[in-house]
Amino acid sequence: MTDGGRRRVRAGDRVEDHCRACKMAREHTVVVADPGGAPLRVLCDTCGSLHDYRGGAREPDSRPAPAFVERFERERSTVAMTESSGESGELERLLRRVIREESGLTPVAPAAKWRGGEMVLRAGRPGVQDKSWPIDTFFHKVVMLRNRLRVLEQNINAADIPDDLKVKLQSYVTGCYGTLTSFNVLFADDADRFRGSGE
Repeated sequence: MTDGGRRRVRAGDRVEDHCRACKMAREHTVVVADPGGAPLRVLCDTCGSLHDYRGGAREPDSRPAPAFVERFERERSTVAMTESSGESGELERLLRRVIREESGLTPVAPAAKWRGGEMVLRAGRPGVQDKSWPIDTFFHKVVMLRNRLRVLEQNINAADIPDDLKVKLQSYVTGCYGTLTSFNVLFADDADRFRGSGE
């Protein structure tokens, strides 16, 4: 669907944007879009950096790309040669998905009924003004909190600390997940939701 010649997008769609980390135009996954279908926050499909949408591709940056981008390009060309030799092209997609999931930065879509909605806080006293903001903005904050908890959990599991301390810290993280289950109503996919100790 288009809006005045501009394509309308929603979370999970792909757009081209300038990635500051890669220093070039890249395919990005939309993480948050406004009610009019314009992308607000995007995730670079190459390096995984999450940033505000910058309006699409720009003039090429004359500075050299970071070393990790060069490595990624070499790896991608290797995958392309593998594909041209008749082997499965699923390898690249699988690798990208694993990297995103391990970094805790997976694109997540809100449930369709909440897209473009507004969240309102109403005070209990008369005469106090309501506070409201777009649900998409609030959803993005919930997703970032979830992603940071996942990274914290991974760091705890990988840390060289005694097992009893590891279990204790892990129980705090699980308790945080349990507290946040109230926000599960916002997620489109059950697999993206918070899980407490009782689930």
